[in-house]
Amino acid sequence: MAAEAAFLHVMISLGILLFAAKMMAELFHRVKLPIVLGELLAGIIVGPFALGALPLINGEPLVVLDETVRHIGEIAAIVILFIAGLEITPREFLRGGAAAFTVGSLGVIVPFFVGYYAFSAFGVEALQSILIATALTATSIAISIQVLTELGKMQSKEARLILGAAIVDDILAIAALSVVVTMVQTGNTEPAILDITLLIMQVLGTFAAILIVSVLVIPRMLHTERLWKSRGSMEGIVTAAFFAAAGIAAFVGLSPIVGAFAIGMAVASTRVIKQVHEYVDKLQIIFAPLFFAIIGAQVDLRGVNPNVLYLAGIMIAVAIVTKLVGTGLPSIIFLKDKARAMRVGVGMISRGEVGLIVAGVGVSSGALSNDIYTTVIIMVAATTIITPIWLKFAYRNESVEHASPPKTKHQEP
Repeated sequence: MAAEAAFLHVMISLGILLFAAKMMAELFHRVKLPIVLGELLAGIIVGPFALGALPLINGEPLVVLDETVRHIGEIAAIVILFIAGLEITPREFLRGGAAAFTVGSLGVIVPFFVGYYAFSAFGVEALQSILIATALTATSIAISIQVLTELGKMQSKEARLILGAAIVDDILAIAALSVVVTMVQTGNTEPAILDITLLIMQVLGTFAAILIVSVLVIPRMLHTERLWKSRGSMEGIVTAAFFAAAGIAAFVGLSPIVGAFAIGMAVASTRVIKQVHEYVDKLQIIFAPLFFAIIGAQVDLRGVNPNVLYLAGIMIAVAIVTKLVGTGLPSIIFLKDKARAMRVGVGMISRGEVGLIVAGVGVSSGALSNDIYTTVIIMVAATTIITPIWLKFAYRNESVEHASPPKTKHQEP
């Protein structure tokens, strides 16, 4: 009975989160704001730390955010990143390899070191500063993807660079997270540089292996049309493939979304891409708002105090500036356009899953104080809200420029 009650509670929670997300998305669409922002705010409003805390189900909160709900959120992220992978073929990804690797690497290195030294200067102890620095590294690309898709800009040069750089960013951030988790578990704040280097190379090698195998196997599988005659077989095989790749990536220590993205890129170069696109467009209708609502629902503002607000202001400023500098500036070299490079920087600002994971690991192990934990959560929430607004504004400026051609001097006859 207890298991059935818990299952029922999860279903009610998901229903409320999805309904609220779609209602807020509709409202934000009508007032011409990014719908992803509405979905995030919906999660905050009806989440277990706000209206969802009302004890309406047998004295328990209306909305729960237990392990099952979080896992469904992770599945939604896997679906979103698979869809993102469909927008770029392996050849296009490799063509922009130098740019993606440079921008993605600097997008991790700059936030990490600036974050570490900035908070060390404010008197935060070494291990907590390292945890903060790690939380500042990884971009939550799903936010930017949703906005770029909404604006019809997924084929633009900057969108492709954001995608490639974000994957490199995510791989390196996961490597950094692996090192930090080991440090937290052992209490060693000075791991050997050789060990760190080997771990990062192992992570990069694993991603390369997943991508190569995907490119070799997936097209061959999908192009054997005589095998897939029954309705939905092709779509089912593709879904099985990206979930399996996500599982393999997680098994070897990578983020599951990396595996899903690799399968998406492999499918992008096949003849069935149009059929797959039509299928995943339906998936996105449900999984995208659910993902963003669950992310929003994790925001707990009850622990806010003046010290937290002070630290959060510094952390948010560091989070924004380091991504703009670390990814925006090098993008100028590759895109040869300041406006496009600025959009890359803005598109990489949002933090997400890795930041929340770092905060969770830190607080559960006792390595993070409650104030620092709350500060990291606020930083993740703030950057997640800022990014879609700023990115949409950056493209609105482009529309204005295109709509208003430069004036020429009137010449008298």
